[in-house]
Amino acid sequence: MDILGTLYNEVIGFLGISKALELLQAGDYSIFSTYDGVVALIYPIIPLLLILEFILGLVYKKPDTKVYKVNFLIYVFNRFIGRFIAIAMVTLIIGWLQPYALFQTKMTWYWFIYGYIVWEFGHFLYHYWGHKVRLFWCLHSTHHAPEQMNLSVTHAHFFLEAPYADAIRTTVCILLGVEPVMLFAIMFIDGTYGAFIHVGENMMKDGRMGFLNRLILTPSHHRVHHAKNPLYMDTNFCNLLNIWDKVFGTFQNEERDIKIEYGITREMDSGNFWDVYFGEFVALFKDVARAPGIKNKLLYIVMPPGWSHTGEHQTAKLVRGEFLKQHSVKVNKPVSP
Repeated sequence: MDILGTLYNEVIGFLGISKALELLQAGDYSIFSTYDGVVALIYPIIPLLLILEFILGLVYKKPDTKVYKVNFLIYVFNRFIGRFIAIAMVTLIIGWLQPYALFQTKMTWYWFIYGYIVWEFGHFLYHYWGHKVRLFWCLHSTHHAPEQMNLSVTHAHFFLEAPYADAIRTTVCILLGVEPVMLFAIMFIDGTYGAFIHVGENMMKDGRMGFLNRLILTPSHHRVHHAKNPLYMDTNFCNLLNIWDKVFGTFQNEERDIKIEYGITREMDSGNFWDVYFGEFVALFKDVARAPGIKNKLLYIVMPPGWSHTGEHQTAKLVRGEFLKQHSVKVNKPVSP
């Protein structure tokens, strides 16, 4: 009976309806007009869209079952080993660093806009380093391994990536004066939208979202980020406001004549949980073991993926640069990051 109860709680938790059920059972429906009530109503949207997306995949005979299977295993695995680490990390950093904040914001609309821009900067830093530092890429690559895009990719993360990401984002926000209550509100909005931008073509064929493609980061932009095409590699690191990608020259629109190829450049079995989850760590370990001297071994850990002690580098920057030399495509002129 305990097993059935645990399973029930996990399903309810995954669907994000536990809080809404509590409020409904209390019988006070006016609470749905409060912040907690709105949050309770929004939480189930992404899980329900994921289920609908999977059903549409079956209808269109494009279910991406391999992607769903591996991402489900990752979700279950992470639930057992890393469910509270990120929350503890955020709480610790707030308590430790808030006394050193340059100033303190308040919960007003203009400070909220400031806070969101600061949050996006912290997100850009974590995400950029996740692609440019080999050790951090080992944490992040699990999220890029799926060879199709759908909402289940939201759950494809190495369990230590969330603490690493939140440590950077929270540190930036707290030191730049973002008030903790505001920070949690931003985290909720950004997390919900960050899940939505993984929506697949079964649900949203064209992810450009019309005129919004010019104003915010859309599913189309994030599909570009998940692509391994040379033009698209290491671009679009932001989450909602793509301001920092445009500032640092990492912004890239989806080109209609360049079909997106999802996944990572390393040869791998995207249907194998162990290869998806630990494959980049194994590859790094092999490179470090083969490298001559302590300096080269350390460089493999901190240099970008594709760096080689032989000088035969195949980093994303070099691959993309070579592509741009040979092809005429629209791309922002970079500003030094």
